[in-house]
Amino acid sequence: MSATAETIRSGRTALGIELGSTRIKACLIDADTHEVLATGFHDWENRFEDRLWTYSLDAVWTGLQEAYAGLVADAHDRYGIRPDTFGAIGVSAMMHGYLPFDRSGELLVPFRTWRNTNTGVAAQELTDLLGVNIPLRWSIAHLRQAQLDAEPHVGDVRFFTTLAGYVHWQLTGRRVLGVGDASGMFPIDSTTRDYDQALIERYDAHTGGDLRVMLPEALVAGHEAGSLTAAGAALLDPTGTLQPGIPFCPPEGDAGTGMVATNAVSPRTGNVSAGTSIFAMVVLERPLAEVHHELDLVTTPAGDAVAMVHCNNGASELAAWVGMFARFAEASGMPRSADAVFETLFREALDGEPDAGGLLAYNHLAGEPIAGTDEGRPLFVRTPDSRFTLANVMRAQLYGVFGTLALGMQVLADEGVTIERMFAHGGIFRTAGVA
Repeated sequence: MSATAETIRSGRTALGIELGSTRIKACLIDADTHEVLATGFHDWENRFEDRLWTYSLDAVWTGLQEAYAGLVADAHDRYGIRPDTFGAIGVSAMMHGYLPFDRSGELLVPFRTWRNTNTGVAAQELTDLLGVNIPLRWSIAHLRQAQLDAEPHVGDVRFFTTLAGYVHWQLTGRRVLGVGDASGMFPIDSTTRDYDQALIERYDAHTGGDLRVMLPEALVAGHEAGSLTAAGAALLDPTGTLQPGIPFCPPEGDAGTGMVATNAVSPRTGNVSAGTSIFAMVVLERPLAEVHHELDLVTTPAGDAVAMVHCNNGASELAAWVGMFARFAEASGMPRSADAVFETLFREALDGEPDAGGLLAYNHLAGEPIAGTDEGRPLFVRTPDSRFTLANVMRAQLYGVFGTLALGMQVLADEGVTIERMFAHGGIFRTAGVA
């Protein structure tokens, strides 16, 4: 047995699982060297049902099981061993949204994701009430909007959480959340690294409720967050091979994992993550002077204050254009891989004019709060004298990915926020020198 196989057999490893907006990923690393040992994944997509963006819980578990099975198969192919235990497990997922449950643990309405923009009235009411920006996608905005709309399920809500919090709960039995993910549910006090008690009391006085008992417990990175139960092991691995008892770290949001992966967790550092959405996270060294609707105040997984510029629309519209060119190549009898098509078109964009030849791309497939749009209407416009070339088309589409983000970054600049190091991650950055 090789040294790596023995490492896997003895459980000197860590398993990470992330539920992104288009892909569920499982990654096994060596706990000592942090070397990636095996991976698995499952592609999925949100659905627009009853005018709301959602994923079904069945899709969550089907995807998790397939990603985990892929990781096990990859480990076997590489090292001749199928892991049945790990040194630790961590779950992360897209932040915010609304998963409300009744006292028996039944989901009351389909999962409402971060992408929904039907919470405008509640978000504005809460921003005025609490004196901090409450974005449309935050979990508390979803709950309050359901209350304002007198939705029938509201009286039965006993607990609500994020996607990472839900998966962690099902695997461990613990209703907890990493403080970074929790900061996208309700504002966090960075001195206590817990929900802001004064704001909870203000919310309760306004609504007549008891909010804290409905929220998951907030935990700072490094705290014990439960262990894999027998039922949880069977959920993740229906073959029955995975053993219970494995310790878990607090479940976090995708923004938190991005900060850790880029080591952007100290003041004056930041990172940009580009995918279906695009957002920038900048760790603050002092409080902001004013409330800005363009900026969310969230935290690192350690509870330090972060300014977040979040845009609902990232690279999806760009990917649609690339997909059209890929289909053209296929129809012409010269099929190319998606990666090859992306690289070819991105390289072409380098030859575009600085103003993209007068072409303008709006990439808003969904509503975009920073830009003040409630629903998505992607547009590609030009004047009769615009230079309509492939290079300019692709440059305009790339500009469109970052256009809304730039609005929020300008607000940070106006606040005098200093950034010494900024790291970027996401598929759009795979072609060096373009994005």
